[in-house]
Amino acid sequence: MLPAVLKTASSRKKIRILLVDDHMVIRMGLMTATTDAADMEVVADVENGQDALEAFREHHPDIVILDLRLPGMNGIEIIRLLREEFKQVRILIFSNYATGEEIFQAMKVGASGFVLKEMDLDRLLEAIRAIHRGEQYIPAEIAARVGERLLAQLSPREIEVVHLLGQGLSNKEIGARLGVVEGTVKIHIASIFNKLGVSDRTHALIEAVRRGIVQIG
Repeated sequence: MLPAVLKTASSRKKIRILLVDDHMVIRMGLMTATTDAADMEVVADVENGQDALEAFREHHPDIVILDLRLPGMNGIEIIRLLREEFKQVRILIFSNYATGEEIFQAMKVGASGFVLKEMDLDRLLEAIRAIHRGEQYIPAEIAARVGERLLAQLSPREIEVVHLLGQGLSNKEIGARLGVVEGTVKIHIASIFNKLGVSDRTHALIEAVRRGIVQIG
């Protein structure tokens, strides 16, 4: 008969992880890191959204570690599809890139946490354990970006207008692209200027990029 301590350790359930990243080196590094953690194991690793959905159906992992920027189906779409099919899925975003808008959208559609790839490995392991406990994991530096996105309170249409401003389009061209009259575009732009605290297009773009509301280029 096993001693009580050994029996408890051997029967403890590991956190089962699905890795979704299009870079093999990243997946290999994550597999090594999580395998070295006694309470975790990687049950599957894939490189795109469709494979992620199929792998989740097969393995039903506890945590999905997901890069936001993937070829084909992007991270936001993958989160949405996983949440539609598996209501209780827990998803941790692990990405090199994180504008305030991307973080906001990821959390809005159902991500449970966000860790930048540049952060220490301990932050990733900490995030995995927190999310497995049913908590959210948003580091202070990430929360600040989301806070700035929320502070601006630009509507989805206003964010579209800012993107089009970044392409150098005139009010008339923006109106044609969005299917609205030029006067409506002027109203949107005036609202954007007011919310961002600026008085011209150039500074509106600079401020939107600085806050992570949009990414230009």
